[in-house]
Amino acid sequence: MSKGERIEAYVRSLGLEGSQYDPCYLAYFGCFNAQDYYEAHDVLEHLWLGVRDGDYAFYKGLIQLAGAFVHLKKQHARPWHPKDGRRMHPAVRLFALAEGNLLPYGRRHLGLDLDEVLALIHRHVGAIKESDYTRNPWVPEDAPVLKVPGSRERKGVAS
Repeated sequence: MSKGERIEAYVRSLGLEGSQYDPCYLAYFGCFNAQDYYEAHDVLEHLWLGVRDGDYAFYKGLIQLAGAFVHLKKQHARPWHPKDGRRMHPAVRLFALAEGNLLPYGRRHLGLDLDEVLALIHRHVGAIKESDYTRNPWVPEDAPVLKVPGSRERKGVAS
């Protein structure tokens, strides 16, 4: 089974069909809110790879957002590790790329409050830079949760 087939099977298993939003888009939020940032990246990338319309950069920005949190989560788990201990700079770079891709979409796009997402980015980047890249603001007990307007609570997708 290919990676794409595994992702499609996973997304189907969530029962997210019937929404105005693509099931991969909704699965992104379920994974993100469960702190499964790598998986969030993968499910949305699966959708993004087939997109050629105006949502291309939007999805790319959300993928980059998840990628930034992959770095912070790994740094939190193993700050002493030679590679994982140096993940703050890549996280900040991905946050900046995410912001650049999301800004053109205004305050709300595909039901997502982008003001909240951009504030989340600014809080994390600000905390990292303020500490001169020595303090990771991400902790599992206070991990961010993204709200998805228009979705009912279903199998890990926040409303």
